[in-house]
Amino acid sequence: MKLIHRLAYYGLGLFFGIVILIFFLGGKKASCDYSPNARVLKNIKTKKRTFSDSSLLSFQEYDIDTAVVSSILEDGDVNFDKSLTHKDPCNIYFISGRIESRLLELEIENCDSLATIKQMKIKKDE
Repeated sequence: MKLIHRLAYYGLGLFFGIVILIFFLGGKKASCDYSPNARVLKNIKTKKRTFSDSSLLSFQEYDIDTAVVSSILEDGDVNFDKSLTHKDPCNIYFISGRIESRLLELEIENCDSLATIKQMKIKKDE
């Protein structure tokens, strides 16, 4: 079999394989969150969120809506150096994200079914 025929068969099989994958996986909300940062953020996003009194006071003091937590959890960065990832029973993560021109840092206690925002700080640009 000539090389051109092999490439044609390969291309035809690849085409039908992609069409079948698009057909079966097209309506599903599949995601590829493989990095540690993405896995932590996704884990926290799926849980019920509560706010501590000190975090609510910080949000009021800086006149920031608590809805910004959702946007920080979408594209924030987890600081694993400061985070306590092996604390029992709940891990504590420090997540930073930029809202408007301010850099916010959230301290989040991540338990089995609940994520509690413990503190919110406005960080100085470094």
